Amino acid sequence: MQKRSFESLKHRPTSSEVPVVLTIAGSDSGGGAGIQADLSTFAALRVFGTCALTCVTAQNPTGVKMVKEIEAEMIEAQLTQVSDYFAIKALKTGMLFSEKIIDIVARFISDRPSIPAVIDPVMVASSGAVLLETNAIDALKNLILPKAAVITPNLDEAKVLLGVRPSDTCQMKRAAKTIFKEYGTAVLIKGGHLDTKTLTDVFFDGQNGMIVLTSKRNPTIDTHGSGCTLAAAITGFLAKGFTIADAVLSGHAYLKSSIAAPLRVDGRDYLNRISIANNANS
Repeated sequence: MQKRSFESLKHRPTSSEVPVVLTIAGSDSGGGAGIQADLSTFAALRVFGTCALTCVTAQNPTGVKMVKEIEAEMIEAQLTQVSDYFAIKALKTGMLFSEKIIDIVARFISDRPSIPAVIDPVMVASSGAVLLETNAIDALKNLILPKAAVITPNLDEAKVLLGVRPSDTCQMKRAAKTIFKEYGTAVLIKGGHLDTKTLTDVFFDGQNGMIVLTSKRNPTIDTHGSGCTLAAAITGFLAKGFTIADAVLSGHAYLKSSIAAPLRVDGRDYLNRISIANNANS
């Protein structure tokens, strides 16, 4: 029998350069969402993931127990250390939580207009926990969203942005056009919270018409972190040089694959971000 060792399991080095990406988001102690989801997605897509942590959460798949905001000085230091050393090709934001954090991140993005920003406007956890303070919503709308390359709200987040929650695909299309007009940025509205057998997302960028993306719902899988995963995948593909529309299409395909081949953990199915790494677009 051939002896197995750590050396035999290591990947052979590659001479090809991989792009650097940045996630600015919170930590999920349960590993399903936040920077944990982002960094594993980046690794699967063969982009080099860096991060600036905004909050620490104590949570597991049943809910969020506690949220602790990172000090402003520490957030700024993380952003500075990463950006001073690495040539960031794309970035994403997740949980920003407070007006103070949003102000820091908005200035960082404004100072780097050449870096496409994928803004996942995280507001409420799937368990119902508040992940964005009420007084920070206007700051998010005014300071962050207009700087995005693409915004990726779910239906509840779209309601906060528009005042009305889309309840079907037609309303999602109208909402996408309204958000595009309001903020001047491409938008992907995620329809996973619709009570339908088919999952429907809607993408609009003012150039490629209305793109409707569908997939079959898997009722047995825990999809916690799917929004983070999708936004991170879009970020990774943007860093590889994809157009926004192509990055969204490829990110959506990646998420579908991670749902189709779930990981079994403690008797429960979760998103599998890693198993399809070898099939990721190069």
